[in-house]
Amino acid sequence: MKKTGILLICLLAVMLLASCGESGEKETGSVYQIYMVNMDETMVRSYEFQTDVNKQTELLQLLLNRLQDQPRDTNFRAAIPEEVTIPVMTVADETVYLEFSEDYFNLSTSGEILSRAAIVRTLTQVPGITYCTFEVAGNALTSSTGEPVGIMRADQFIDNSGNEINTEEKVTLSLYFANEEGDRLVKIDRDIVYSSNIPVEKLVVEQLLVGTTEDEMAKGAYPVINADTRLLNATQKDGICYVSFDSGFLAQTLDVTPEVALYSIVNSLVELASVNRVQISVNGETQLLFREKYSLEEQYDRNLDLLNTTAGVNEAEEQTEKSDEKTGEEDG
Repeated sequence: MKKTGILLICLLAVMLLASCGESGEKETGSVYQIYMVNMDETMVRSYEFQTDVNKQTELLQLLLNRLQDQPRDTNFRAAIPEEVTIPVMTVADETVYLEFSEDYFNLSTSGEILSRAAIVRTLTQVPGITYCTFEVAGNALTSSTGEPVGIMRADQFIDNSGNEINTEEKVTLSLYFANEEGDRLVKIDRDIVYSSNIPVEKLVVEQLLVGTTEDEMAKGAYPVINADTRLLNATQKDGICYVSFDSGFLAQTLDVTPEVALYSIVNSLVELASVNRVQISVNGETQLLFREKYSLEEQYDRNLDLLNTTAGVNEAEEQTEKSDEKTGEEDG
């Protein structure tokens, strides 16, 4: 009987300890997934982390700290290596802006993409945070091909167990810029190598924001959108592409007409086989007039009348045929 009593006491003690977390207290609060990168740098995986912290800035900082902690599973590494610091973190318009130290450049190409995916997936779980943007040593992060990475969201990164997340694609984009006078459109075909995790509609707008190269200007094509404009989002559904800029879009600093500024974006996006119309918003708002002329509540179709006359009639006819083919596909 005495031995039985001792065993019961031990059993109760074990049950009490099991009912408490490692800290001795029962875990409470919201559960978040902390993503980590495997040592072979071929995939990301997550583990659960629970916390009572709910203030946005404090929660973001806490999750960043966890992203820097070495995982218990020795087959994985922290998404943010120990030597990489984050001297600046700010939040605005559903976006967290992170500035990394120069040590971020020590990551391998595949490791950097996976780390980026892990960070974005982790931080966008925070209520009110939809996007992330990275800078390294004061400069905007660029891809392995030198293209700006821009604003990122969680669904850009494919869940996978292999290398899909690192896949790169090559595409030729038909982009519309301004002529030298700023009153007509000039079509430029640009070859781009990009991460397949980036939606192509976002890629199109980002390329417009980049402006034109010296070679393209020699062909008569000039930038259209204010370089300080920030793309917040670009998505498409049912043939309509929805593009959201920050307020920089309204501060037109280039000498181009309202028509050229608007249809540079519309025509470039409608070149995509899956897009027929475009709607633009500023900070998510559509009840605005762009350049006091165009309502952003409207969904705009392609406008070929603005094509530079030097492009020739044949090109306009070719574009019309493409438009008719799309219409036929929709009717089918």
